[in-house]
Amino acid sequence: MSIETVNPFSMSKLGKYEEDDEDTVKKTFEGVNREQETWKKSIDDRIKFLKDEVIPRFKREKENLAKIMSSEMGKPITQSRAEIDKCIMMTEYFCKEGKNFLSDNVIETEASKSFVRFEPLGTVFLVMPWNFPLWQAMRAAIPAMVAGNGIVLKHASIVTGSAKKMEEIFDSPLFRVIKVSGSRALSAIKYSDGVSFTGSEMAGMAIASEAGKHIKKSVLELGGSDPFVVLDDANLEQTAKESTYARLQNNGQSCIASKRFIVSKKISENFFALMKENFEKVRLGDQLDDKTYIGPLSSASQAETVRKQIEQLNSLGKLQMFGEQHGNIIPPTIVQTEANYLDEVFGPVAIFKTFDTLEDAAKICNETGFGLGASVWGSVDQAEKVIPMIRSGMVFVNKVVASDPRLPFGGVGKSGYGRELSKFGILEFTNFRTVWIQERP
Repeated sequence: MSIETVNPFSMSKLGKYEEDDEDTVKKTFEGVNREQETWKKSIDDRIKFLKDEVIPRFKREKENLAKIMSSEMGKPITQSRAEIDKCIMMTEYFCKEGKNFLSDNVIETEASKSFVRFEPLGTVFLVMPWNFPLWQAMRAAIPAMVAGNGIVLKHASIVTGSAKKMEEIFDSPLFRVIKVSGSRALSAIKYSDGVSFTGSEMAGMAIASEAGKHIKKSVLELGGSDPFVVLDDANLEQTAKESTYARLQNNGQSCIASKRFIVSKKISENFFALMKENFEKVRLGDQLDDKTYIGPLSSASQAETVRKQIEQLNSLGKLQMFGEQHGNIIPPTIVQTEANYLDEVFGPVAIFKTFDTLEDAAKICNETGFGLGASVWGSVDQAEKVIPMIRSGMVFVNKVVASDPRLPFGGVGKSGYGRELSKFGILEFTNFRTVWIQERP
């Protein structure tokens, strides 16, 4: 069976790849397992490899990689370049802080010495999505590698070229890519020592079930329907500008994009007018044009899914679209409704709701099963009153929700479990070994 990649703007074919068979998958894991036995021995060697070899290669290949990423899944190329820069920064951060994060945790007991060691599990299987082809994979891979694990990556089929380019840049038997889909991806979990998955809720359930069947550690980063709460004392002009990036980043295809705009009734008309004004300014077009802000959705099937959701939302409220649909490009859209729409919309569509009290705002925030991130805009005093009432893994005040290497990333409920990034993320794929030492009597 072959995998084909396609430019979602021009619909031109980009590449064709043969899917790996079961024997190839098994041998890939076995190879990484062998190399990991040496890799795990020295954190200094691991950090040196990443600092002196991997980071310079990503810098040299930045433009080539950005073009492949954007061509395959429609991300504006300026955002692909920024994504690569962020991955480089994140790698530098874990090279700097890794030894500290992984140092023994000494605990005072009656023993002569007692402590917890953090040892790598072995080989971590990454099953990653197409929307951030580099960042999603790197933010899982780099902490795990610094901790001493090897990596096998199964990327979304539509970004196979991006995955192969990553493998080429790493140029290491500790970072390998397999080209599989469906049931073969699930069956590969048994060869790993842990699995990190980013993707849809349904696929996450299948991954978790298979990992549990084989007693493998799993971390799931699933979907989100993040609320963007605008309090009545918010700076409306600045908040409206921020709402543009919050919803439209990556063509609206981001798990942590703000998807539901929950606005105080006292200022809702003014804020809506400002939000519209900003959405109308966005430039649509070819993702390889530096001036483009919104390119095509990742595929024809993804565009069709979002169109159907727009039809559903149109029946639930008042819909305004700012621009013309063209091919797989869907223009910025705002839907004013008080209906509880439970599905995640993975495209540039904002659901606009209003509230009377902070308790009402929190209730709307929590009306879906997702709990990834949330942002609150207004005075700190007011924002801090609503934060404890919101069910989510992250809350940002007066800032768009973002992943930061210094802070744990992850959600609750249908948004998954476990954490990526920060000290908490690097420890996810380690064995917490308890060591008790007593002097001989």
